[in-house]
Amino acid sequence: MPGSIYDELQERGFIAQVTHEAEVRDYLSQPGATFYIGFDPTADSLHVGHFVQMMAMAHLQRAGHRPIALIGGGTGMIGDPSDRTEMRKIMSLETIRHNVTKFESQMGMLLDFTDGRALMVDNAEWLAPLNYIEFIREIGSQFSVNRMLAAEAYKQRLERGLTFLEFNYMLLQAYDFLELYRRYDCQLQIGGDDQWSNIIAGADLIRRKERGQAWGMTLTLLTNSAGEKMGKTVGGAVWLDPKKFKPYDFYQYWRNIDDADVIRCLKLLTFLPLAEIREYEHLEGEKLNPVKELLAFELTKTIHGESIAQEVNLTAKAIFSGAGAADRMPEFTMPSAARQAPLLELLTETGIIPSRSEGRRLIAQGGLYINNQPVESVDYIISDSDLVDNAVIVRRGKKKYYRLFFTEG
Repeated sequence: MPGSIYDELQERGFIAQVTHEAEVRDYLSQPGATFYIGFDPTADSLHVGHFVQMMAMAHLQRAGHRPIALIGGGTGMIGDPSDRTEMRKIMSLETIRHNVTKFESQMGMLLDFTDGRALMVDNAEWLAPLNYIEFIREIGSQFSVNRMLAAEAYKQRLERGLTFLEFNYMLLQAYDFLELYRRYDCQLQIGGDDQWSNIIAGADLIRRKERGQAWGMTLTLLTNSAGEKMGKTVGGAVWLDPKKFKPYDFYQYWRNIDDADVIRCLKLLTFLPLAEIREYEHLEGEKLNPVKELLAFELTKTIHGESIAQEVNLTAKAIFSGAGAADRMPEFTMPSAARQAPLLELLTETGIIPSRSEGRRLIAQGGLYINNQPVESVDYIISDSDLVDNAVIVRRGKKKYYRLFFTEG
C-alpha cells in the first residue's frame, strides 16, 4: 500500500515533475496543506484533458488537503501562449464570465466546496484592478527577460511571433501564486506539464518578495500508449457537459479505448483502489472487455451521476449482447473503409433502408438510431466513438435491429 498521498499520486502516474521532492513530500505528509491549480476559461465546458488535474485535486482533498480551483477570469483575457503555435483568440468579458460560471458548476462533481474545504477563486478579483505602472515596478522588476525567453512557453513562439500581450502571461500567473500565498498561505502550485516554466516563475517570485517557501508540481498529460493526447474524437473534444457530448457517447469513448491504455486510465481517472487495478494488469484481449466496461462506468458515474451511468451501461449491454428485441438481429459485414461513406449510403446498399428518401423521412421523424441514439443528420458518418468491438447497432423504428460489423483491411 502507498505510504503517503504523494506515493499514491506517483504510483497512479500523476506526477511528471516536481521542483523540490523532499519538501513537497513533507508538505503533503500533514493534513491541511493548501495547493492550487489554474483553469483558463477558454470554452464553456471543461473536457477530459482537464480531468487528470481535477482527479489529482480530489485525491489530495480526500487526504485532508485544501484545493484552490483558480479560474482565470483575468488571465483568460490574455491567453496562455504555452503549447501554442499561434496567439489565442481574445475573448470578450461577457464570454469569459459565462465560461467561468460553467466551470464553477462542473468543479463540484469532484470537489467538496462546503465549509471552505475547497475554494474557488477568480483571478480577475486582483488582476482586473491592477495599476500597470505599479505592477511593472513591483513584479516586472523581479523578472529577467533573458530567462523568460529561454522558457519553452516562449521559445517555440519566437519564430512565428510572440506578442507583448502574451509575454505578460508568465508575470500574471506568477502574481497569481504570490496572491494566493499571501491570502491563503498556498505554498504549492500544480499544473499540466506544459506549465513548468510558469510555475517555477511563481515560486521564485514568492521567495523574492516574501522570502517564503513555495514549490511546484506538474502532472502528466492524458496521452495514449502512442504518446498522443487523448480526449479527441472526429467531432471534437470529449466535453464534460452532457449538452456538448452525450453521456452515451462519453461511455462509449472509454469503452472503446485501446487495450494498452486501460490500466493507465483506471489509475489516473478513477478512485478504484490500486490493489484492485493491479489484478487487471495481466489481462489481455477479450478478457479486458469487462475492465473497459468498468472504466467507462466509473468515469460516466463520476461525471454524469450514478443513475445516468447505470442507464447507459444497461443500454450498451442490451444492444451489444443481443438482449431483448435485438436477440436475432441480422448482421452485415463490410470493410472498415466503408465507414467513410454517409450512413444512409451504407443502409441503402445493405437493404436495411429501401431508399435514401425513406432514410431521410426516418431521420426527420426521429425513427433512425445508432446505438440507441437518434441520428439527426442525413450526412451522418459513423465515427470511432460509435464502435464497440468494431460494430454498431442500427435501429429502425421501435423493433427492427441490425448489426453492422466492420473488418480491418
